[in-house]
Amino acid sequence: MKKASPDRRIGDRLRRDWPALLVLLLAALLFLGVRLSLREERTEAAAPGDYVEYERGVVTAILSDSCFSDPVSEGALRGVQDLIVTAETGQYAGTTFMAKNYVYPMYGGAVKEGDSVSLILSTYSNGQVFAEVFQYNRITPLLIVIGIFFAVTLLVGRGTGARSLVALVITVLCLFTILFPLLMRGAPTLLTVFLVCAYITAVSFTILGGVRRKSLCAMLGTLAGVAIALLFGLLAQALCRVNGLNTGSEPIGYLTQLRNDGVPVRMKGLLAAGVTVSALGAVMDVAMSISSALEEVHGANPALGFRALFRSGMNIGKDMVGTMTNTLILAFLGSSFTTILYLYALGLSPYQLLPSAYLSVEVVSGVSSSIGMILAIPLTAAVSALWLDRRKRA
Repeated sequence: MKKASPDRRIGDRLRRDWPALLVLLLAALLFLGVRLSLREERTEAAAPGDYVEYERGVVTAILSDSCFSDPVSEGALRGVQDLIVTAETGQYAGTTFMAKNYVYPMYGGAVKEGDSVSLILSTYSNGQVFAEVFQYNRITPLLIVIGIFFAVTLLVGRGTGARSLVALVITVLCLFTILFPLLMRGAPTLLTVFLVCAYITAVSFTILGGVRRKSLCAMLGTLAGVAIALLFGLLAQALCRVNGLNTGSEPIGYLTQLRNDGVPVRMKGLLAAGVTVSALGAVMDVAMSISSALEEVHGANPALGFRALFRSGMNIGKDMVGTMTNTLILAFLGSSFTTILYLYALGLSPYQLLPSAYLSVEVVSGVSSSIGMILAIPLTAAVSALWLDRRKRA
């Protein structure tokens, strides 16, 4: 049998996948349009004065080291190191400084000669420049960890893994280059978050499955599940009388200071917004699993009607409820594990711990995301079964 030429295979694939390519092209144009609208205007350079920069440097010599093992902190080091460091980036690249490295069990860490570090370079209006070690430079180790994750994903997932990584990169870009800048400019928190989540959903499913029936059903199920998580989050925070502002957490204090400085970020919707974003991944996973499974069921028995298909989708989804719910709840608990351990160690009474805003925020976040994920199962099953049943009758 004669094999098709590469040009013919490419042409066949383009004819088959042109709807997905069109959707991705429109999505790219939308992304670029929003980014251009968020482009910050350049301002004239400020007059010389005191300012601080963070740059990469390298430890070239250790002059003294007074660090000792702290028994209270399980042997963690505490003390001060006097170093010779050389800046490698910024306006002082190649300049050598004497710098101190303050080492505490909960902050900083001892460094060795040749280590890459992050430097705090303080420049004063009189021309003096002082250097201090901020942290050990972890950029390279982080890149290695991320590289291993990418390699494992590609090795196991092959083509699907590559597409999932592309979708992941786009998701991160959307959050950091679209969502956060919009929120910092005072955009409506909940509407903005939902629209960005819808954009991420559409682009991700198009990359993973193209513009096909199962992908469209999964998109609709995901959007419905995320909307339910958002609405239930608003209801739950109203019942518990929490709004994300009254938790007393340090980041909220920083955001309040930003508002005092003129940044128009809206904070009251941030709790429900966080619920929406955290629920997105789990809801997408469940929706695609249900949609894909029902398409396989329909392919094996095209005679099945709406009720039978919906029942199959629910049976498949029931097995996901326990593990996915545990995943979401444990993710929230794990992110606050140290704080929860500390509260447990205090031996607080139920009337001191349970009414606290901190605990309510954690419960609202975990439960709202789980409910959105759980209800995405019947919603996706209904959409998929209805679509497949109508196609059979057509």
